[in-house]
Amino acid sequence: MILNVAIGFVTGRKHFQNVLKTYVNNWLEHGLISDSRIRLHLFVAYDLKYFNTRASDYKNIPPEVAQLIDSIQFYGAEEVEEEIKTLKAGGAINDDEAERIFGEGYAKKRNIVTYFALKNKMDKLLFIDDDEYPVAALKNASGKCYWMGQSVVGTHLKYNDDAHITHGRHCGYISPIPFIRFNDVLTENDLGSFIEAISNDIISWDKLKNLIHQHKCVTYADAQIINDSTICQVEEVSGMKFISGANLCFNLKKTKALPPFYNPPGARGEDTFMSTMLSDLKVVKVPCYTFHDGFLTYKNLLNGVIPTDLEAINGNTPANQKRFINAAIGWIRYKPLLVYITRRKDYAGIMEDIRTNLHKSIPKLNAFFKTKDFEKVLIEFERYHRNVVRHFEDFEQTKRVWGKLLKLLAEQNLP
Repeated sequence: MILNVAIGFVTGRKHFQNVLKTYVNNWLEHGLISDSRIRLHLFVAYDLKYFNTRASDYKNIPPEVAQLIDSIQFYGAEEVEEEIKTLKAGGAINDDEAERIFGEGYAKKRNIVTYFALKNKMDKLLFIDDDEYPVAALKNASGKCYWMGQSVVGTHLKYNDDAHITHGRHCGYISPIPFIRFNDVLTENDLGSFIEAISNDIISWDKLKNLIHQHKCVTYADAQIINDSTICQVEEVSGMKFISGANLCFNLKKTKALPPFYNPPGARGEDTFMSTMLSDLKVVKVPCYTFHDGFLTYKNLLNGVIPTDLEAINGNTPANQKRFINAAIGWIRYKPLLVYITRRKDYAGIMEDIRTNLHKSIPKLNAFFKTKDFEKVLIEFERYHRNVVRHFEDFEQTKRVWGKLLKLLAEQNLP
């Protein structure tokens, strides 16, 4: 029996080419390309606006790499528009519905990849991010970093048949929050107030405080989980089964229950909102890590340069400061809707707590980083709080339209 596996990338960086080459070599190393039972298909949704790139930056895959993949599909604006025209002509969706699924933003690009993987009758869909690499960073007894290669695709395939979704693990610079040396201008409590305000399912002050004190904001893989092939079912917490958008594999044989990705306009959190729709699905945590190069500091890992120490990320450089601020804005934009969905009875009180923490901490952050840009976090919080009901209605409509498309695809794929 042939297993068709879609590898999904949502990308806007030229760096994608190097990441792809690394993964293809990884598939060679782990015997996936030579396995006659497995067909690997690449599905790439690219964004030319993100870093002012060209389609050729994604499509010009070296022949020696391309020939090792069974098929390659690219989805830019033109390809997506053609599909929208076909769907509209058949009366499947209207303009408004098309925008909800096939428009701009991370969530919609992930939905585009998922839609075309289903349409092309893939059996599995594994999402990989262009800043995550198939290696695990571990720490030995003397405090030195060492590395283990990871069979990301192979591990998901091993466990995915018995689940709706398999979710791998992450190490490295999981948070875009840089290492901060506290002083009288910005204390640990000040940063704690800010993180509690913007916190999400991945980042919380308790987790981050531990990382700051023990590992300078670096997360290391657990060797025991890898060596013992530890798996566990993801349990529901506060109405959510937490996942992240990459190192994430869907069993497309169970499409009737597959939810869409979603985020409010201009926000992130597409994986977080999917997490609120997984109550009836079996989600399994599997023992493979990807190294998250959140600040793109270790791109030479892809060229075989293996560090023995992972440095703290300096928050005082303009690029790292901008990364931190942009991440905080992306998080605070989706915080009101997430609370509205999961803790609606407590919504008003939680919003007031967030507002208080932001008013308390933002002046300290601005002074510490010598900027006024953290004010944008408070401005965006108030804007998205005001629009939370509209965003909730958009979320509900997105689920409805996605359900229509799943039904259509199921009918088209009947034998």
